[in-house]
Formats: sequence, C-alpha cells, structure tokens
Amino acid sequence: MIDVSALARRDAFTRVLGIEFVEASLGRAVTRVAIEERHLNFNGVGHGGLTFTLADAAFGYACNSQGVVSGSIDAHIVYSVAVRLGDVLTATAVEISRSSKASNYRIDIVRADGKLVAAMTGTALISGKPVAV
Repeated sequence: MIDVSALARRDAFTRVLGIEFVEASLGRAVTRVAIEERHLNFNGVGHGGLTFTLADAAFGYACNSQGVVSGSIDAHIVYSVAVRLGDVLTATAVEISRSSKASNYRIDIVRADGKLVAAMTGTALISGKPVAV
C-alpha cells in the first residue's frame, strides 16, 4: 500500500472545501467534513456537490491505495436526507470487487449520529501505471 495521506496532501480542491483525509488501508479510505455556512445551497441546506465531492475523494483515495493509478469511469449517488449547518459528515469507501482492469466501490456518507446521508457506487479503471507519491 502507498502513503495515501500523501495523495490527500496534494489534493488542493478538497482542502479548499475543508474536506479532510482521515485514514486509508488497501481498497478503503475515509474522509470527513464539518458543514459550514459556505457549504449551504440556496435553500439553506448542505450542497449536494459537497456531499458528492466528499464521497468522490474517499473513492479516489481508496481506488489508488494499492499503488496503481485508477480513475473513476462511473459513479452514482443517492441522497437520503438533507444536511444542515454544523453536521459532520464522514464518507467511507470500500472496495467491493477488483479485476486487472477495473474495481468497484461502495461509499457511504453518514452524519455523526450514524444517519445515512447518501450512498455512492463507483467503478474505477485501473491503468497499470504506478501512483506517484
């Protein structure tokens, strides 16, 4: 396994949004964000784009954790509940299957109280090239 935290440190987009890398192991990664006013949409609830980005970051770290460059070729997200100011969301990406060409992931996004906020599935294409850490 590579040092996934090194990948996270290079991810300027997630840093700007306040998304933090929590941990990773082979085929698994966890990210977290505390919902601030800047994360709210025009209806005053958490922006779906932030929830997607939180899940996508965990997905990206998990699918690259084995040291081979992998990129999303398909992702689907289902939102269950609205997110409010002050909520803390955690996204956990777990590898479900892996072949020499592709891997599949399930990413659950939960609030601190354990309530499922959204669920994402993703397929990554495995390039065969080593990840530069």
